[in-house]
Amino acid sequence: MSPLHAPAARLTDLLTGLEPPPAPAALPEGMFLLRGRADPAVLAPLIETVAATAPFRFMKTKRGGQLSAAMTSCGVCGWVSDRRGYRYESIDPDTGRPWPTLPPAFRRLAAEASAEAGFPGFEPDTCLINRYAIGSGMGLHQDADERDFGQPIVSVSLGLPTAFLIGGAERRDRPGPLPLQSGDVMVFGGPARLLFHGVRPVKPGFDPLFGPFRYNLTFRRAR
Repeated sequence: MSPLHAPAARLTDLLTGLEPPPAPAALPEGMFLLRGRADPAVLAPLIETVAATAPFRFMKTKRGGQLSAAMTSCGVCGWVSDRRGYRYESIDPDTGRPWPTLPPAFRRLAAEASAEAGFPGFEPDTCLINRYAIGSGMGLHQDADERDFGQPIVSVSLGLPTAFLIGGAERRDRPGPLPLQSGDVMVFGGPARLLFHGVRPVKPGFDPLFGPFRYNLTFRRAR
């Protein structure tokens, strides 16, 4: 059975009676939400193809801990984390081979979504793919390992819903939750490029394409 698929008998969210968290009154300048912009059915098999060459893995942190989301990458480089810190590498340290090529459909989605949000000319050279199991999330952080902060970030949500946490310029700034569904695309650049952000833990549920997981594609221009 495909790792992204599961029996169709369990299609209902186990928490359908719960209300989603309220969205912020307005998104910060430079941040845009494109509801339903991505087609999950198109992206699911491409994730499988990437993972067949560069399997998902749980990366270590600088202090020896472990990130809660399983990760892989594709493109000319991939994001890695270990005791040496956070960085991009041209070679997958787990396989000793170059990362899989960025699928044309990935590249096209990122470029088109970025242009729709007012950032034309975006050409991603890497995509970090996170797989969140039920109960896993990500704390507040900045995407600050890239060389050019003038390039936007394009983030695609797939599978189980979650709340994207939008913080401020400082880690201590209180974040606001933004509910995300499968197919939603976030674009942030300009004054929003280095805002702290995170993901609330994924609640129990089951998605017809992605099973008991949430996947996130994060497109960046790393080099």
